Amino acid sequence: MGVLNVTPDSFSDGGLHLDPGVAVSHGLAMVQQGAEIIDVGGESTRAGSLSVLDEVEMERVLPVVEGLCRQGVTVSIDTSKPVVAEAAFSRGAEILNDVRACREPGMAELVAEAGCGVVLMHMLGTPRDMQLDPSYEDVVAEVEEFLVERMERVNAAGVDPSSIVIDPGIGFGKTLDHNLSLIRGLKSLTRHAPVVLGASRKRFLGTITGASSPVDRDLATAITTTVGFLNGARVFRVHDVASSRQALALTAAIVAA
Repeated sequence: MGVLNVTPDSFSDGGLHLDPGVAVSHGLAMVQQGAEIIDVGGESTRAGSLSVLDEVEMERVLPVVEGLCRQGVTVSIDTSKPVVAEAAFSRGAEILNDVRACREPGMAELVAEAGCGVVLMHMLGTPRDMQLDPSYEDVVAEVEEFLVERMERVNAAGVDPSSIVIDPGIGFGKTLDHNLSLIRGLKSLTRHAPVVLGASRKRFLGTITGASSPVDRDLATAITTTVGFLNGARVFRVHDVASSRQALALTAAIVAA
């Protein structure tokens, strides 16, 4: 899953793809590198970020969604707003990637009606306050409990269980130790649904490796992708597709041998 942020303020690539033509070209380039899904987002969810108006988010994402879908690309829309999701579905998006796990009223029903796939992610609090003081008794167990509850909720709303994948929300209301524990404990989540790992370029990788710039964390991301695969994750949300595809190819070959 290639990350395509059409925002001015995302932590890694904010401002790079605001022009719809540039964004579509970048999405197509990621497909050439091996991305099977392009995840289009128009609202930053980095720590401390604020929500944007529905109209602003739609102005950013809809031309890009439409442009990629015309080229036959499988697109996921990264949003928590039902009105944005509905507009993206009408333009060809096939998957909802929701950091709020369909907690907004009507979102689960919308996904059911559209017959789309959905990524349910765990987040403690909101992007504005999630990193102020995240605390858990048992982070793996608590994230698992939350995601199972959300799966049951969207299933009750009519979403096909086979359309649901889950994301532990690396970096979303977690400390470095919480992130490492979740990656190590991914197998607990794979008992319930396929798992998405979204650790790409995140701050904890820089804390461990000393890579202060997000773009210098692609090697660390690829290594995390390998570890995630070995621990059961099967979808990887990354900025640099080529390095993670190489890591997955090598890891899968070794496992198969």
